[in-house]
Amino acid sequence: MAEAAKYPNEHIIATRTIDAPAHTIFTVLADPARHRDTEPTDWVRGAIDPTPITATGQIFSMNMRFDEASGDYRIDNTVTTFEPDHAIAWDPGQADESGHVAPGGWRWRYDLDEKDTGTEVTLTYDWSRTTQEIRDAFGGFPVVSPDYLDQSLQALEQAATDST
Repeated sequence: MAEAAKYPNEHIIATRTIDAPAHTIFTVLADPARHRDTEPTDWVRGAIDPTPITATGQIFSMNMRFDEASGDYRIDNTVTTFEPDHAIAWDPGQADESGHVAPGGWRWRYDLDEKDTGTEVTLTYDWSRTTQEIRDAFGGFPVVSPDYLDQSLQALEQAATDST
């Protein structure tokens, strides 16, 4: 399978140094209402509930649009890492009728390392826990490219430096 050969570890990592304090960047990432500002396309539409992320286990939901996958949809994200000013991660999934969120098997994670020259931000897109059924439903993984991660970090930089 070409996917396995190109990405044997089933993740993509991008890093960028942003000229802003880690706290400022983390504040943007922990605010679902700002996630649209950190996404380089028109995929993320807006937060369903703009309450800031404050803890591991919290669920925040977003309105999304992906024309290749029947247009508008909702994604429910479970926070898996919450270390203020250092790391934040979430597993996208779908809530069932009872509100239980089943993760899709991929994770978005941001690690922040403040240095004298700015904050080094590492974005990891990891789909290693995605089942074959979900991979088939999406037409394969990854659904984004390394360029997408680079553009996401560029958008995050713009969002963070506009708010300083």
